[in-house]
Amino acid sequence: MKKAAATLFEAAGLAMSAPRPLADRLRPASLAEVIGQDHLLGEQGILSRMVKAGRLSSVIFWGPPGTGKTTVARLLAEVTELHFEQLSAIHSGVADLRKVFDAAKARREEGRGTLLFVDEIHRFNRSQQDAFLPHMEDGTIILVGATTENPSFELNSALLSRASVLTFKRLDEAAIEALLVRAEAHAGRKLPLTADAREALISMADGDGRGAINLAEDVFLAAPPGAKAPLDREALIQLVQRRAPIYDKSQDGHYNLISALHKSVRGSDPDASLYWLARMLAGGEDPLYIARRLVRMAVEDIGLADPNALVQAIAAKDTYDFLGSPEGELALAQATIYLATAPKSNAGYVAFGQAKRAAEEGGSLLPPKHILNAPTKLMKQEGYGSGYAYDHNEEEAFSGQNYFPDGMQRQLFYAPTTYGYEAEVKQRLDRWASLRAKKPRRP
Repeated sequence: MKKAAATLFEAAGLAMSAPRPLADRLRPASLAEVIGQDHLLGEQGILSRMVKAGRLSSVIFWGPPGTGKTTVARLLAEVTELHFEQLSAIHSGVADLRKVFDAAKARREEGRGTLLFVDEIHRFNRSQQDAFLPHMEDGTIILVGATTENPSFELNSALLSRASVLTFKRLDEAAIEALLVRAEAHAGRKLPLTADAREALISMADGDGRGAINLAEDVFLAAPPGAKAPLDREALIQLVQRRAPIYDKSQDGHYNLISALHKSVRGSDPDASLYWLARMLAGGEDPLYIARRLVRMAVEDIGLADPNALVQAIAAKDTYDFLGSPEGELALAQATIYLATAPKSNAGYVAFGQAKRAAEEGGSLLPPKHILNAPTKLMKQEGYGSGYAYDHNEEEAFSGQNYFPDGMQRQLFYAPTTYGYEAEVKQRLDRWASLRAKKPRRP
């Protein structure tokens, strides 16, 4: 089926002669040309199976920028002979959606379906997302939504129940290299880069195919045919200005990287911990946010196995406050190393969680009277403070009295490990438990 011109500009044949970015000129003309998404487009990929079956269903494409989400949507429309309609959730509202739905209904009456591609679909609010539902259900549109954010958090459950979520992977080095080879074939010459510089360019692309081609275009423009010497790594960096890693510190990237840092520290791997710390700082994360998370790690994952872990984390926060960047970042690195190499225990974290549950389930139980103060005569008459044993006057400064509410069995929340300082705490608690068992039953 011949594709109709979208504008008068295209109809006049001027679009082909207009300047176009290299990334646009290299856009795949078929699904087979898409690089890096074989799990979706390979022989057994879900999109390939949909195309073979001739039944395309609504899907959500989830993945980082430059992985082919828009291109694949266009190609799916072509191969299934659906009208391709594209919207950006950033620039569209309810009125725009209504126009698209009305046009799709009219098209359906003529026997042609519509593939509606919505970029940044997570930017639509709940009511706007709900507007898609009836038109997806009656077949007026096949929805292909694209998002860089986790659909589980950003999209309505009703929308997700009517669409399959397909994950687009960040392009690996081999995929980026294949794109560079394609760019060189289109240009009719090799990129004028040393081997080291070529590796650097692939690294700079950071898994973004469109970004890789744009970088290649910068190199082609800076070094015209006949240039005497290829660019080395330093010359390349000066030319394109090294880009920061893709990292949205307010969305998914933020949570993914702090999770990686936290779990690397918990797993006692200082090298991986330093790597994720450096990634977060390079991406522009607020260092004080990192410092707060280090404090949390100290109390949640180390606790009394090494009480100095909390001291180190607080000191790192104060040091960064005092020095700022970049000097203060070294304090964060030092605290990260300390936490990663410290003995680990979550016994305090678990114990407090159990104590909270017991407090919530027990209701408003009063403390036993013998541990209550009796500042008035009436309170003394009521038995407040009666029978209290002053621990400092007892053998080994331990009375073994009951401190739980009357009617509540003694609870064991805190079970220290045998790691680090907590091993000493465990010996102490075991000794007190032994003494308590030998003492006569007291109130």
